[in-house]
This record gives sequence, C-alpha cells and structure tokens, in this order.
Amino acid sequence: MVNQTILNELFLSGLSDLPGLQLPLFFFFLLIYLLTLIWNFLIIVLIVTDSHLHVPMYFFLGNLAGLDLCYSSLTVPRMLFDLHSKRRKISIRACITQVFFFLYLMGCEAFLLTVMSYDRYTAICHPLHYTQIMSWKVCVQLVSIVWCLSFTNSLVHALHAFKLTFCRSDIIESFFCDLPQLFRISCSDIFINILLVFLSGGFLGSGSLIPTFLSYVYIFKTVLKIQAKGNRSKVFSTCVSHLTVMFMYYGSVMFNYFLPSTRHHFYGDKVVAVFYTVILPLLNPLIYSLRNQDFRTAFQSVFRKISPPKFEIQRYEFKSKDL
Repeated sequence: MVNQTILNELFLSGLSDLPGLQLPLFFFFLLIYLLTLIWNFLIIVLIVTDSHLHVPMYFFLGNLAGLDLCYSSLTVPRMLFDLHSKRRKISIRACITQVFFFLYLMGCEAFLLTVMSYDRYTAICHPLHYTQIMSWKVCVQLVSIVWCLSFTNSLVHALHAFKLTFCRSDIIESFFCDLPQLFRISCSDIFINILLVFLSGGFLGSGSLIPTFLSYVYIFKTVLKIQAKGNRSKVFSTCVSHLTVMFMYYGSVMFNYFLPSTRHHFYGDKVVAVFYTVILPLLNPLIYSLRNQDFRTAFQSVFRKISPPKFEIQRYEFKSKDL
C-alpha cells in the first residue's frame, strides 16, 4: 500500500504563465466580456420592449441570449480574477459546483438550439398553422422541458463527481473546472463517470441532433419548391444564422468531450475552451442580430427614441418658440 494525500483544494493553470501576457490577456478578455454583456442584454431588452419581436422565434432567441450571459459570467470573471491577482486556488466543492452549472447551461443551449430548429421548421413548412402549433403555452412548455432535462443531466454528473478523490495532481490544466480536466487528476476509478459522459452525450446528443437534422431536411425540401428567388433567399437567410451557431457549438463541444486528449494537447484544449466559453457567447448575438432585419429595425427605433435626429429637435424648438 502506498500512502496518498487526499487533496481538498486545486489550482487552475490559467491561460498563460508568462508574466508579460497577463495584463494584455486581462484587458483583452475584459473587453470581450463587456461586449458580450452589452450585446446579449441589448437583445433581451429589444425583445421585451418591441412588440414586433413578441413572436416565438425571438422568445427562444431571448432565452439563448440569457443563457449566453450566464454562460460567459460563469467562467470569465474567475479567469479575469486569476489573471489579475495570480491566485488560482479553488476548493473541490467550488470546482464541482462550477462543473454542475457549466453542464447545466451547456445542455440548455443544446436543447434550445433544437427547439429553435423545430420552430423554423414549423414556420416554413406549416406557415398557416404556425400560430396554433407554436402557441405561447407550447413555447413555455418547451423551454421548461429544456431546463428540466439539462438540470437532471448535470445533477447526475455532479453527484458522481463528488465521489471522486484527487491525489494524483492538484493542477487543473484549464482556466475553469470541467469534467475532462477532473478525470485526468483523479485517483479514483472513473469508469462510471466516463460511461455516463458517453451515454448522456449519445442519448442527449442524438435527441437534439436528429430532430434538428430532420427539421432542416424538410425545410430545404420546402425551400426548393419556392418559385420566387427573393422569398427563397429570405428563408435561407433565417436558417443560415441558426446553422452557423449550431456548427460552432457542437464542433467545439465534441472536440472537448469526445476526442482523446493527451498532455501535449493541453494548449489546444484551452483554445477550444476559450472559443466556446468566451468567444461563442459574443458571436451568437452578433450572428443573429446583424443578419436580421427585424433586429436592425428595432435597434434603430430605440436609438431614435434615445437620440432623436437633429431636424426633429430643431422642429420641436421652433414650435416651442411659436407657442
């Protein structure tokens, strides 16, 4: 028998150990985080305040923006704190708690993207029955199912992670806690944990990807039957944004959880982790808003209310003088 010290605290390796990169990385990711908060919060405000955006598609998009706010806020503030203070210690309880919320939000986003693809399928393939099929009651029920399924999945992984002991190493090769990094430093038998990752990933992944794939098969069949090129391009533009987000999201998640990783892949893992925890929550609102005419119109109307044009101000002053 070999004596092993059971660890109660872990250390995050962070993004870089080079002193010259700490300050530039801090300001760079601080800027990205602030832009992420502004863009996603702006989308939520526009959807809530503009009556033209009170439709199911934007209801789901508002939920996605809220998820991205939480998603980014779960990892980036801690990363900025570590870059600024160089204190990277974290307790095991706090680490697994972060894993729970991270898996929770990640699962919610996966299922929500599936619901959004079903919404596009209903709007394009069954436009006459769209308001009946996608009623507000159905939308709320779908979102509630999304949150409940993801909560159950993340709770199962977190409970099994609490059973792990850590004595092999106290360094997590990342800037936040995630299951693959915990598995690498655990001295417990992780067979059940890895089995749960593949079973839940296969079940939930197929449950989200297969409906999305079938939805877009029917969408493309319907679009090809449209005679007018203008209407066809308009329908395609509404689907391109959603498909772009899905490819980026699922590509980064599959790379992180289902590809074999060795020690010389740690830097690659960090790059992928930065992409789907920091960059993707910033890209999502940009992809949806920049390609969407309704968002541009809503933003312009809000901007006019905040800062009216000069000729309107002059006309108001002229009328006030006459009075």
